[in-house]
Amino acid sequence: MTRVLLAEDEVRISAFVQRGLRAAGFLCTVVSDGADALHQAQSGQFDLVLLDVGLPELDGFTVLEELRRTHPVLPVIMLTARQSATDIVKGLDRGANDYITKPFKFDELLARVRLRLRERPADPSLELCRGRVRLNSVSRRAFIGETAIDLSAREFALAVEFFQHPAQVLTPTQLFDRAWGRGSDSSAKAVGAVIASLRSKLGPDLIETVRGAGYRLN
Repeated sequence: MTRVLLAEDEVRISAFVQRGLRAAGFLCTVVSDGADALHQAQSGQFDLVLLDVGLPELDGFTVLEELRRTHPVLPVIMLTARQSATDIVKGLDRGANDYITKPFKFDELLARVRLRLRERPADPSLELCRGRVRLNSVSRRAFIGETAIDLSAREFALAVEFFQHPAQVLTPTQLFDRAWGRGSDSSAKAVGAVIASLRSKLGPDLIETVRGAGYRLN
């Protein structure tokens, strides 16, 4: 079942949208502040995000900008009472797939949700290649030759970070922030366990341990 994350701090609106999405057959999780929205969206558990601009802690623009660093193709629809062209352009420039202003009719919102879920980007830049390994951001899989390898959300997030920074030493804290999100209760030591899993799936020599510093794509 398709999972939607709704980041909205107005209880009346969030309850209205959540009821409508559930009636339409979606699983909908509601969060009310930007920090929680970013953490949940980075978990890899959601198929689409409905993101209010005026959130406490972190505003929607900041959440979107951070999210796009690790999840370039996750559909995001901005919800806002701001109707100026400047705000709309700002949201789209930071990676929003769509923009709907309040007040809105639920039928229109639902149509846009379904449209964005149907879309499949064809941009070849959504594939990252290093040596014989490819990462595909649409399928969220790794490929060695024509062999597809399933990765968990955190494995994929770490792999993307390494592929985007080849030969650079990345600290456990940097990797932790990308895969778990800031503010998580998990320990940064968990990074080592995910890297061990990546080595078992993609090859033992792919990621090198740099003693006292972190890890590096070999």
